[in-house]
Amino acid sequence: MIASVLRLSRSDCKALNNNKTMDGYTIHRVVYELFPGESRDFLFVDKGGDFQARQILILSDRKPEIPQYGEIQSKLIADSFLDHDNYGFEITLNPTKRDKQTRKTVAIRGRENLRQWFLGKAPSLGFEIQAESLEIRHAGVQTFDLGNGSIVTHNSASFIGKLKVTNRVKFQQSFRKGIGRAKGFGFGFLQIIPLQTQ
Repeated sequence: MIASVLRLSRSDCKALNNNKTMDGYTIHRVVYELFPGESRDFLFVDKGGDFQARQILILSDRKPEIPQYGEIQSKLIADSFLDHDNYGFEITLNPTKRDKQTRKTVAIRGRENLRQWFLGKAPSLGFEIQAESLEIRHAGVQTFDLGNGSIVTHNSASFIGKLKVTNRVKFQQSFRKGIGRAKGFGFGFLQIIPLQTQ
């Protein structure tokens, strides 16, 4: 696996989006151009930025192309990185569930509902979350225009906390393949840092 950081300067952002505010679809296009081909074998998350620059984190199976805009730095992730038992984590998800009667996808809203949803989902992903450590930030929606009059809206919430690995194989798959829906639009990238046990 390869971890990369794409940094877009203020002028890069202006050029990419015709002097309009950068949106999720522009970020989607920029990242996809780094990995030509039919398959999506990468994850990414927009970390935002400040007046000067914007950062996008990327996890991929292959090295990204040289970007037309911005600068990219990449490094290999050691296999041992996924051998720890405890990690601090951050992830932006598209929190949804399927309605059993209508079979339609329904957005999960409200901080307590989001909290219970993710705590309940974690065991199937190969880890358990330390409930007291779990924070929810930036709960809302991501909306953008595809340029053909179609508006896309994704439910969005960022979760931060500490996790303990309970199933190594499932945990590694969650890290490598991502979690949940809308991964092609910057959701589901499990950002982790190993923690020392006390």
